[in-house]
Amino acid sequence: MKFGGTSMAGTERIRRVANIVRKQAAGGNEVAVVVSAMAGETDRLVNFCREANALYDPAEYDVVVSSGEQVTSGLLALTLQSLGCKARSWLGWQMPVKTIEAHSKARVETIDAPEMNASMADGEIAVIPGFQGVSEEGRITTMGRGGSDTSAVAIAAAVKADRCDIYTDVDGVYTTDPRIVAKARKLKAVTYEEMLELASVGAKVLQTRSVGLAMKEGVRLQVLSSFVGDDAISADELPGTLIVSDEEMDELVEKGLMERQLVTGIAHDKNEAKIILTRVPDKPGAVAHIFEPLADASINVDMIIQNVGRDKGETDVTFTVPQADLARAQALLEDRSDDIGYNRIITDSHIAKISVVGVGMKSHAGVASTMFRALSDRGINIQAISTSEIKVSVLIDEDETELAVRVLHTAYGLDAVDEPA
Repeated sequence: MKFGGTSMAGTERIRRVANIVRKQAAGGNEVAVVVSAMAGETDRLVNFCREANALYDPAEYDVVVSSGEQVTSGLLALTLQSLGCKARSWLGWQMPVKTIEAHSKARVETIDAPEMNASMADGEIAVIPGFQGVSEEGRITTMGRGGSDTSAVAIAAAVKADRCDIYTDVDGVYTTDPRIVAKARKLKAVTYEEMLELASVGAKVLQTRSVGLAMKEGVRLQVLSSFVGDDAISADELPGTLIVSDEEMDELVEKGLMERQLVTGIAHDKNEAKIILTRVPDKPGAVAHIFEPLADASINVDMIIQNVGRDKGETDVTFTVPQADLARAQALLEDRSDDIGYNRIITDSHIAKISVVGVGMKSHAGVASTMFRALSDRGINIQAISTSEIKVSVLIDEDETELAVRVLHTAYGLDAVDEPA
């Protein structure tokens, strides 16, 4: 069981979480709980680091920001004890959760938890701070924003859990953000592949790495809400959204529990920034000079468009990076302007990426053309396009994000149908 920051925001909400956990333990389950820091706490700790030293040491940054989860894991263990449950906290370095060291962007390498397994078998609830681990050098590491989801999946795989329930402030995965489209529908099940694409293109329900890890390790995930009353249906009755393999999805369709949809969902992401390098030499190695320094600085590049070179042997290269990395990326490219040989660097942070995702695209033509026509009919200009086997993404002006999501949700027939009175 994993609980996010809004679920852990204050002692009253932690008591509600403790009651949900107690029910699962009372049902005879061995339970491990992964917790996030209280909502807003990580931001507060990050600001302390910036105030202390603008060019902070990432290793010490991890020491500071990981403390938020340590607080909530101790508080939840205490609250469970007050309800008569056997419980204790296990910090990342105590289990230990061993990570490959890349401070603030660590990846789980191994989890060796025989002592924790023994205590769970003895009926003790394990409470684990998410987002953190320990490097080979024995230093605390953190896994980046949303890393508690990855912690939960990794621990579920390590203890061979039957299921990993991710409790959030939403009650499942929707066809799009219900705050933008009132007629968005909750999905009963989504495949790993679809969830991976949705998470990577802006759906905030799960961290991308956590879904990839679940897919690799075969961990069944369920997304559901922790904001439920004491009389709510148990999580075992599956009230949320299951994230499962293609094979399990086929079984659900055969049983009539799910319908096959051409498009599963529409995602949007305003945290992207566009960089254009003009008049780059059109010759072998030129593009490598652009992207190697960005890769070395661990800056993720998403969409890449290279225009066809003309008579002058020059080309324009356009790509996107996370908005938070724009200044760093620009500085790196300016430092290497002589090596790359571009004329100008143009940046734009007022953009949004809109994506249409669905496994049904593999066997159906026309998904992209429907998207382009629907946006064109509403006068929304497309600045860039990228595709994968089950996804089409476009860049548009940030101000048109909500309109584009609504238009596409309707165009693909995803709007919920009002039940007759």
